[in-house]
Amino acid sequence: MNFLRGVMGGQSAGPQHTEAETIQKLCDRVASSTLLDDRRNAVRALKSLSKKYRLEVGIQAMEHLIHVLQTDRSDSEIIGYALDTLYNIISNDEEEEVEENSTRQSEDLGSQFTEIFIKQQENVTLLLSLLEEFDFHVRWPGVKLLTSLLKQLGPQVQQIILVSPMGVSRLMDLLADSREVIRNDGVLLLQALTRSNGAIQKIVAFENAFERLLDIITEEGNSDGGIVVEDCLLLLQNLLKNNNSNQNFFKEGSYIQRMKPWFEVGDENSGWSAQKVTNLHLMLQLVRVLVSPTNPPGATSSCQKAMFQCGLLQQLCTILMATGVPADILTETINTVSEVIRGCQVNQDYFASVNAPSNPPRPAIVVLLMSMVNERQPFVLRCAVLYCFQCFLYKNQKGQGEIVSTLLPSTIDATGNSVSAGQLLCGGLFSTDSLSNWCAAVALAHALQENATQKEQLLRVQLATSIGNPPVSLLQQCTNILSQVKFFLAIRFNIIGLLMLLCTWLSNCPIAVTHFLHNSANVPFLTGQIAENLGEEEQLVQGLCALLLGISIYFNDNSLESYMKEKLKQLIEKRIGKENFIEKLGFISKHELYSRASQKPQPNFPSPEYMIFDHEFTKLVKELEGVITKAIYKSSEEDKKEEEVKKTLEQHDNIVTHYKNMIREQDLQLEELRQQVSTLKCQNEQLQTAVTQQVSQIQQHKDQYNLLKIQLGKDNQHQGSYSEGAQMNGIQPEEISRLREEIEELKRNQEILQSQLTEKDSVIENLKSSQTSGTNEQSSAIASARDFEEVAELKQELATLKSQLNSQSVEITKLQTEKQELLQKTEAFAKSAEVQGESETVIATKTTDVEGRLSALLQETKELKNEIKALSEERTAIKEQLDSSNSTIAILQTEKDKLELEITDSKKEQDDLLVLLADQDQKILSLKNKLKDLGHPVEEEDELESGDQEDEDDESEDPGKDLDHI
Repeated sequence: MNFLRGVMGGQSAGPQHTEAETIQKLCDRVASSTLLDDRRNAVRALKSLSKKYRLEVGIQAMEHLIHVLQTDRSDSEIIGYALDTLYNIISNDEEEEVEENSTRQSEDLGSQFTEIFIKQQENVTLLLSLLEEFDFHVRWPGVKLLTSLLKQLGPQVQQIILVSPMGVSRLMDLLADSREVIRNDGVLLLQALTRSNGAIQKIVAFENAFERLLDIITEEGNSDGGIVVEDCLLLLQNLLKNNNSNQNFFKEGSYIQRMKPWFEVGDENSGWSAQKVTNLHLMLQLVRVLVSPTNPPGATSSCQKAMFQCGLLQQLCTILMATGVPADILTETINTVSEVIRGCQVNQDYFASVNAPSNPPRPAIVVLLMSMVNERQPFVLRCAVLYCFQCFLYKNQKGQGEIVSTLLPSTIDATGNSVSAGQLLCGGLFSTDSLSNWCAAVALAHALQENATQKEQLLRVQLATSIGNPPVSLLQQCTNILSQVKFFLAIRFNIIGLLMLLCTWLSNCPIAVTHFLHNSANVPFLTGQIAENLGEEEQLVQGLCALLLGISIYFNDNSLESYMKEKLKQLIEKRIGKENFIEKLGFISKHELYSRASQKPQPNFPSPEYMIFDHEFTKLVKELEGVITKAIYKSSEEDKKEEEVKKTLEQHDNIVTHYKNMIREQDLQLEELRQQVSTLKCQNEQLQTAVTQQVSQIQQHKDQYNLLKIQLGKDNQHQGSYSEGAQMNGIQPEEISRLREEIEELKRNQEILQSQLTEKDSVIENLKSSQTSGTNEQSSAIASARDFEEVAELKQELATLKSQLNSQSVEITKLQTEKQELLQKTEAFAKSAEVQGESETVIATKTTDVEGRLSALLQETKELKNEIKALSEERTAIKEQLDSSNSTIAILQTEKDKLELEITDSKKEQDDLLVLLADQDQKILSLKNKLKDLGHPVEEEDELESGDQEDEDDESEDPGKDLDHI
């Protein structure tokens, strides 16, 4: 502690000697007193002195206070005093309030004492363990002390807490404390803990921090809440900003849906307190964190979709169109809506459909553009509207077409009752307000970004300059304004905006370049401006003129004889000089504001003087600067050779494209054939299932037949014993005659059954013969088709089914013989029934038994009839299956023949294409060799394309092989 003593000695107004002795005595009492009350009173006295005599108490008492925390944990009062004293020593808050003009040494006391405290990591671990105490007098000062440590030396304390077991988890319990003071200070503690530490941010997020913080915000009243809501929102920003893992966890946990109530501000917007404005501003910033353009595209897109699905975007648009909203909230809302819709087609389409609550209703885009071109609106608001318009058109060709269409003659409202977006942009483009000129030019350039169709459509726009004069095109009017400018510095915004618009318009659009060069005054104007020796302020405009002229050369299709590529390059060499031209072109990327604009898409300028470059324009400059430099130094012969090579490569690409299309068609055909095979497989499986069911049913009939045979055997034994008794005892003649009649009826039924069985047998025989002949006719065709193995398996299954039918017919034959034996036994029983017998009582009993047995026989006969009927139905179904199988085999044979013909034709076409591709490759190689001989470097992409072609040639043989396999 020598350095602290030096600080103490260097103070001009130190404490009196008696106070220093008092502090020393108190420290001695804390260290040596055995009574807890004495130590407690001493620590309390040190606490009261620690605010005024911070340095002395910190030097002499810190070690003793830490010892108290270690040994006297059972007494919450002394622990609370010790923690308060340490907080007064380390924290700078009190000192800042009392003495604003303190020296730098005094200001550094907090960090110095913090360094001493955390030098032993066990002290921080001890403090974390004390936070587990529920006692208010221990937990609250512990929270404040740890917060102060994090403010003084955040990274070091964060690292200690991170390696401490359950360190972060202990702190998360503070959010669940029922005492609001501790909970609120716990939020401040977590703010300091999570600042700029991704590892701790992830741990806190997975400790259910999002759920707890959102609950607190809801309990406090969302945007109408107090400073606690502000603290929670700041903590949420710490957890989510630049942390992709936490952002994904926030989205997957459906927490975006819970943000929608934040923006339900209601119809009465008069009560906008300062705290509410702050809260809503932070809420909007939190939404922007989730959809920031700097996030990974996939994460941003998923959050944008979730915000539309839960209605958050709709709620933001409601605030956007509401009245009475403060200007800063409206500006931030516009920026938030901008990033929610940026690059998301669904959200962009919804935003295009939003109307302002006016009479008549106007689209929200039109209302915003009216604010952008209105010079009375705040500068930041106009920048926000421009950003919103840019985000609406970003990767939105549909929206670009709608904006450009409002400028075309066929869509302009002749009545003049409504103002369109295109009219507002044109009005701002030629306004007297230079800021409106720049904003309108950049906005119109975004309507043309990466969209050649709209660049050509914009050439059709005609403007009426004055009464009696014919209309001029928009392109002509822009170039006229450029040619009339004499002083760049006075209207720099106007010139820079128009030049950026023209560069964007002419790039990748040879037709627009032709229209631009058709005006004979444009090229002399550009060369004149580039050739002049101007000051540093005008060098940027010279660079933009050089870029525009370079675009006119690089994208020139040589359709104008007087302004062909070679002539323009000769003009540059004579009037400007190639080196001077390239130097002027480099002024753009060397400008101090160029790198700033290239970092973020949002046009966030501190003042209008910084409004020079647009983000998308910087990307265009980076893309074109190198190719324009190469184009300027190329000779006419090299240009011709390059054009020939380009044409040859285009032809080659066309052939390759045609070949790829053919392969794609063949792949589709192959996929259709595979689907057909899979369908046939499904049919085969269905047939197998049906056969399995038939087999199981036949087995069930066999089991039923065996049971029936056993029962008939038992009945025959009973009938034999009864006939012997009848011969001995005798039966009445009336009963015998009745039994004979029943037996005759049974005989007739049996004859009917036999006739039915005979008919079924003949049907089965006919079926067998037809199947045998059909099988012989088709066996040769199936054997010759190697790709129809599944059909052969199906045929084997049908043969198995026929064998099962044969076995079934044998079973039926056995059943017929059994019935014949039953008839014979019945006749024998009738003959024996004529013998006279026993008494009338016994005869009546025996007769009843005989009637019961005969009724049983009749019932069994009926069951046999039903079984025979079921068997006949099964045979009919099997016959239908056989017929369908035969038709399937014929269809498969026909399809196979067609497929073989198609494969043969495809192979012939592929062979012809391979020959053509070989010739084209030979020509390309010869052209490359010529280019190498002429000293022109051949890029590796050409060689890669030829390698890709060989790979595609190898792949072209695979479809045919696959088809042969089928």
